[in-house]
Amino acid sequence: MAKQVPDTRNVGKDAMTPEGTVNRAALAAIFNPEDLNALELALQLKDRVGNATVHILTMGPQRAADIIREAMFRGADGGYLLSGREFAGSDTLATSYALSCALRKINPDIIVAGRQAIDGDTAQVGPQVAEKLDLPQITYAEELVDVKEGEITIKRRLERGTEVVVSPLPAVITVNGSAKECRPRNAKRVMKYKYALATSELAEAAEERKAFIAERDYLHIIEFSAADVNPDAEQLGLAGSPTKVKKIENVVFQAKEAKTLTAEDKDIEALMQELIASHTIG
Repeated sequence: MAKQVPDTRNVGKDAMTPEGTVNRAALAAIFNPEDLNALELALQLKDRVGNATVHILTMGPQRAADIIREAMFRGADGGYLLSGREFAGSDTLATSYALSCALRKINPDIIVAGRQAIDGDTAQVGPQVAEKLDLPQITYAEELVDVKEGEITIKRRLERGTEVVVSPLPAVITVNGSAKECRPRNAKRVMKYKYALATSELAEAAEERKAFIAERDYLHIIEFSAADVNPDAEQLGLAGSPTKVKKIENVVFQAKEAKTLTAEDKDIEALMQELIASHTIG
């Protein structure tokens, strides 16, 4: 699973709609960073298991197909776009429900996703998908240790160290930003997949492009509507989202005071005492 997210480094006054949802049209769209780490782990799985394939599932508007193409440039075999007005305004609960409906249809052996998306920072969607699909989950994954028939071994990055866990398959794995960075685009794959289109994009394409893709199934990005994944409509979009955003702000921290310290023990000790007294540490 992967997500196209707004670039939250440049949040302006138009970043929020009157309904309290993110105005994605007002912000540049990027591949969610930790989903790229997850893509790399999935590609490592593919490298180890000879007959494995990697497909990206993303939910969003038509332009979200861009990250599927980006993943294909880096090594993925294809993807699925879950798209429709019914999904607009989804919080983590509605998003995980919609994705779980699509995953039941796709029926993958392993589900890999980034730990969290930078537009929400909740880290809830992956675990919620696992719960809805009744699958074991491994969170904070940092390294693929081993994979064999019916079993996967993962190293997790925790606050104060690491641990190695073994899980039966199928399973849901969420990957940390501390995991290995995703491999770059491959020039041959860019040339091969640059004309890949999702179903709605294909419908708007010129006849020559349609004929070209019709002869090459690998260029067709499968697109699911809500009806294709058989959901309960009341659990989709704003109607299925109990979380409401009141306000979005771009906060810039500015230093109002400065303090110069020497390397002497007395200065360091005085600073520590000050930080403890103000409850900044300790």
